[in-house]
Amino acid sequence: MKSIRRAVDFRLYLITDRKLFADVSLMIKGVEEALEGGVGAVQLREKDLEVRQLLELAYRMRETTAKYRAKLFINDRVDVALAVGADGLHLAGTSMPVSGARQAAGEDMLIGVSVHSPEEAGKAEDEGADFVTMGPIYETPSKMSYGRPLGPGVFVRSGGLSVPVFAIGGITEDKVAALLGAGAYGIAVISAILTAGDIKSTTEGFMRLLK
Repeated sequence: MKSIRRAVDFRLYLITDRKLFADVSLMIKGVEEALEGGVGAVQLREKDLEVRQLLELAYRMRETTAKYRAKLFINDRVDVALAVGADGLHLAGTSMPVSGARQAAGEDMLIGVSVHSPEEAGKAEDEGADFVTMGPIYETPSKMSYGRPLGPGVFVRSGGLSVPVFAIGGITEDKVAALLGAGAYGIAVISAILTAGDIKSTTEGFMRLLK
């Protein structure tokens, strides 16, 4: 049974990867520069951290995102999301079902799900996800294990979905128009922003394209 859909009021979704930085403080600084550039939602995705380290980092990220009135999502860990007062939880396809996450997180928390096909997106929608990220759309080192790139045409095939679908995987500014034209609701990025020479300016460029 589908649950009540919660509003997704952002179109640029930044996902963290601390391994792109020399230390965690530099990552937080990079995220803050992206927030200054207008990003509206950040997913803390540091799966290999022990829970104490993840919780400490999540509190710091909550403080940073709150300063810019941006949403904070925690990857997979509903306990950490609840502890820091995050706005949402993001689940992998192999994580707990959306229904279980909803029961644990409550009705107010947004739940996103990573999917790799229109069929998986439809299943996530039926289970009550508020949005999905679908990819990899283009080739990218971070998503090599998920198979061949889907290409922007996958959004045309996903046209019957009512849940917002974000494109992820190898997305750069020059690809945004094609993705939106094919039906993507927004984009999710990691390195395109976090490894940019000027993170704030790059984020502003993405934001202009997504208006």
